Amino acid sequence: MGVKSKAAAAIVVLLLFLGSLWLQGGLDYHWDSCIKGYNQLNKLHQLSNSSADGSEGADILETCPGQNFQVSLLLSHMLAAPAYSSDVLMQPYLASWDELVKFMDALGPMVGLISKEIVTKTSIIRQLALTAEDNPEAEASQDVKNIQTKESLEESQFSGDYHSVRSMISAELNQGLVHFHQQTDSGCRTILRLHRALLWLKLFLAKLAETPLNGRLRSPSDLCREAYQGTLAHHHSWFVRRAAELAFIAMPERGFFFRLVCVQNQEELSNVLSKVVLATTEVYDRMQTALEENGMLDLP
Repeated sequence: MGVKSKAAAAIVVLLLFLGSLWLQGGLDYHWDSCIKGYNQLNKLHQLSNSSADGSEGADILETCPGQNFQVSLLLSHMLAAPAYSSDVLMQPYLASWDELVKFMDALGPMVGLISKEIVTKTSIIRQLALTAEDNPEAEASQDVKNIQTKESLEESQFSGDYHSVRSMISAELNQGLVHFHQQTDSGCRTILRLHRALLWLKLFLAKLAETPLNGRLRSPSDLCREAYQGTLAHHHSWFVRRAAELAFIAMPERGFFFRLVCVQNQEELSNVLSKVVLATTEVYDRMQTALEENGMLDLP
């Protein structure tokens, strides 16, 4: 094996390792340690959105043939997640992440590495919800390392403690499951890692939707890097930030995103992604408020 081949193999192995740590939030911790009421099976593949005045004839997001990722499903899940005046329903929120994982997987193996850690995070919350439903008095802090597959958890109705983000926060605080000075597999800590990653993806999609006044579109690679630097990079070590730069180099060109959501040009892409970003912003803001009110924005 030549020098270049060995170097390429080393980079792939390194990114695999870093992908497993990506959403830990405690990435620096790991690096230092080295040194020392919603149906998830939503069948809406088309979503009709009312215009601002509530009139009919709204835009429609249709199923995109041949694509595993469906932007119509992502939007429907995001719109279904907000509840009451300031809460977020857990099941549609996690269903949104299921679609975002497909989105990341479509961007190639380097970005797809991150999605594997996200699947672990969503599985932890699903397992906690299932445990609480099967045995309300069981300690949610029990070992969740033997996580069941998503398919085996799809029947969970997310009632009770894990029905929504605020109900989960309240329950875990009351049970003493949230630790503010050490890492745990609590739902609150796990949701914080997803929350941080959602900001990154939301900002990336917003940048993809922009149409510059001078008409010159920037590369998705540059936009994703910029979104990362303004969000997740703040929680990562220097080493991980450098590795992330390598992953963004492999980002597909803009034409790929046209095909991914079945549009023909930037104007149509902006129309679709703007709807997604708007719905995602509502969910993100509600999550941010709930976590901030309970002093959970910096859980280790």
